[in-house]
Amino acid sequence: MKHLGMQTASTNICKRKSHSLELSEFKCGTVIGCHLCNKTIREIFLLLNIPQSAISGIGTKWKQLGTTVAQP
Repeated sequence: MKHLGMQTASTNICKRKSHSLELSEFKCGTVIGCHLCNKTIREIFLLLNIPQSAISGIGTKWKQLGTTVAQP
């Protein structure tokens, strides 16, 4: 696991390529749930303490692929 400030990454779900930020399936689902409830990226950031770039990436991946699980 990679240490990121005060947060630590957990499982390999929602893996980001270059920065290797890894979020649990639960956190990814929570981001999508917040998005579906019309929360802004900033509001989600304040609620979950996940980088805004990761939130944006999760949303984009979900919109394009319909999933947040890492693809082979």
